[in-house]
Amino acid sequence: MKVLVIGGGAREHALCRSLSQDPAVTELHCAPGNAGIARVATVHPVDQLDGAQVTDLARRLGAALVVVGPEAPLVAGVADAVRAAGIPVFGPSGAAAQLEGSKAFAKDVMAAAGVPTARSYVCTTAAEAAEALDAFGAPYVVKDDGLAAGKGVVVTSDREAALAHAASCERVVIEEYLDGPEVSLFAITDGTTVLPLQPAQDFKRALDGDEGPNTGGMGAYSPLPWAPAGLVEEVLETVLQPTVDELRHRGTEFSGLLYAGLALTSRGTRVIEFNARFGDPETQVVLARLRTPLAGVLLASANGTLDQLEPLRWDDGAAVTVVVASEGYPAAPRTGDPIEGLAEAEADGSAFVLHAGTKAGEDGQVLSAGGRVLSVTATGADLAEARERAYAAVDRISLKGGQHRTDIALKAATA
Repeated sequence: MKVLVIGGGAREHALCRSLSQDPAVTELHCAPGNAGIARVATVHPVDQLDGAQVTDLARRLGAALVVVGPEAPLVAGVADAVRAAGIPVFGPSGAAAQLEGSKAFAKDVMAAAGVPTARSYVCTTAAEAAEALDAFGAPYVVKDDGLAAGKGVVVTSDREAALAHAASCERVVIEEYLDGPEVSLFAITDGTTVLPLQPAQDFKRALDGDEGPNTGGMGAYSPLPWAPAGLVEEVLETVLQPTVDELRHRGTEFSGLLYAGLALTSRGTRVIEFNARFGDPETQVVLARLRTPLAGVLLASANGTLDQLEPLRWDDGAAVTVVVASEGYPAAPRTGDPIEGLAEAEADGSAFVLHAGTKAGEDGQVLSAGGRVLSVTATGADLAEARERAYAAVDRISLKGGQHRTDIALKAATA
């Protein structure tokens, strides 16, 4: 099978790494890719938001499966263009991807499907925003209705900061604050059958102790030893399956990866948000534990045959990923700096480095090219061992001004 992955971040590197280890994959391509992905796949320049370009590339390569990684191409309808050309594609249509592209749309779907979520208001004016904030009180939760690369949400007790964020967005969803720990749960679906993966937890704040500004994610771990028994089954029954069924009933079938961001509140499990693609950095740890070859699972989603798959197989151990970010991230990330120690970080085989924002320099050196630069990932018999290995690998990497959190999975590993 020839597979083409669209995207160029650490999520796509994680996908490419898993696909490269699948015996069924005879050729692996990625567009546009990055310096790390180029080690496991042939990379191609492409405008990933241009459905015609992506489709033309898939045709030229003879791809038997196209995997669309990021949210922006999905919302732009790239999967529709590929699907219309008769090429199997993993990823929802542009209409179905509005589940992530519009938080107001997602709230409407959840209401119709009876999915438990936070009470909310959709606001388009300053007066509406002020009224909604006062209705719920602090802490205030203000979400940009559209795509914001994981950074469109402000949670604050500062009413003026909440109003300022609302004013900077065309339309916002303001909702009640949900207490309790957060969980990310991915599910692969073909529009009818829903196949949940293993849960993970990510760390959104830039600094240790969940301090500092919101980011795209500074690390993740899986499994969650503290999660209640039966959580996955509960979420499948009350969240994932009803959402997929509701979209199908609307004539907007969702095929691809449905990501539920959850809060385990004092009043029960609630949906914080939906995404229409694999999450970053949770994908890095979830795929590190998946033992079932990935290509066949993604193809079954594309072809509508998920109900014919054997149960997924998982590693009994744990995985931890630590994000190395550039100086100034998330406000003003510095780029173009050389990255040293990548080979040393992987030398003993206990960890691997997934590239997020990198590019190849003229002399072959790897340079930083984004805010989140690397996802350093390790597996182990338990979270403590995986965490130790991940941080040992991080310590071998050198990036001028580079920053990372030191407490990823710490509480879970020491509980």
